[in-house]
Amino acid sequence: MKKTVLLIVLLLIAAGSVGCGKYVSHYSAVGFVHSNESGSAFMTFYKFEGTMVFKLNRKSENQAVIKYSGKLEEGEIIVYYDCGGTKKELFSLHSGDELESSGGELPEDTVYIIVETDGSCQNGDLRFEIYYG
Repeated sequence: MKKTVLLIVLLLIAAGSVGCGKYVSHYSAVGFVHSNESGSAFMTFYKFEGTMVFKLNRKSENQAVIKYSGKLEEGEIIVYYDCGGTKKELFSLHSGDELESSGGELPEDTVYIIVETDGSCQNGDLRFEIYYG
């Protein structure tokens, strides 16, 4: 009986640790603050290396785009989005870059934003919002 209960507990723990998302975040960071709400997300950091994934939801049938801004002191970041099954580049940042723009085709309700670095980056600020225009 104890073995059966232990086996059930282990299976529940294993099932709970499996991710359900299409993309997975994995990173090393210092001074990292981030937030992910239904229609917006942001991340700021002192040092960041790896991949951060945000999941946004489009709440309206109206045409929408991703409104974004970013700045980076050192390093290189590429930001992708996936809405409908294909990962596409949204923008990239290099040392000293700063930008504010909008773009992306959003045919589906779920939008994944994938931030990837090429090595270590320093002093960054990225912001995303689904904008209905």
